[in-house]
Amino acid sequence: MDFADTLIEGVLIRRYKRFFADVLLPSGETVVAHCANTGAMTSCAEPGFKVWLSPATNPKRKLKYTWELAQDNDQNWIGVNTNNANRLVEEALNNKVIKELSQFDSIKREHKPENATSRFDFLLTQNSTENSFRSCLLEVKSVTLCEGETGFFPDAVTTRGAKHCRELAQFVTNETRCVLLFCVQHTGIKQLKIAQHIDPDYNQALQQAKYAGVEILVYGCDMSDKKILVNQSLPIVF
Repeated sequence: MDFADTLIEGVLIRRYKRFFADVLLPSGETVVAHCANTGAMTSCAEPGFKVWLSPATNPKRKLKYTWELAQDNDQNWIGVNTNNANRLVEEALNNKVIKELSQFDSIKREHKPENATSRFDFLLTQNSTENSFRSCLLEVKSVTLCEGETGFFPDAVTTRGAKHCRELAQFVTNETRCVLLFCVQHTGIKQLKIAQHIDPDYNQALQQAKYAGVEILVYGCDMSDKKILVNQSLPIVF
């Protein structure tokens, strides 16, 4: 995923009210950027971190910038805009980067199965009859919480995430795969753990989903102020 415009570098002053960030630009001007991240952003939003903003393309938009990236004190890149996770995964699916899902030919966004109460990020289908799985429900989660070289998800209690796990488990059949893919947008993360110390209910829901046949994938990204690319599989430690 290439950034459409040249990103603007700044220094984070503070993130507040979940959706706002004050950023100091090299000119000395302080601007308010939209923060497209509903999580706690632990270890991602420390005052003094370098940050990169994208300019708004809509002249009528109230906030003229969106916070895209941060860089921590160890120079690790962090993708703080969680809206990018689905775009990154869709691009990786189209380019056959995610080998476990490379057999699927068609990608449909925002699919709600019959009798479901949730929409899942993607429905993948294939025309080949060589494999018994003709379709795949795929749900994507963005990971940025890092401790050492270990990433954790979630970074805050997520009842919606637990619901997704439980509902995915209900749709596993001999013809339909169900996959939960963690998109790691932090270059310091080398492995993933489920943050049961933060949300034990989510941990239980994911373990139950795994037992029911939901597949768990973790993929990391190559990142810079020019682009983000899904590029490697990472281990998950249960």
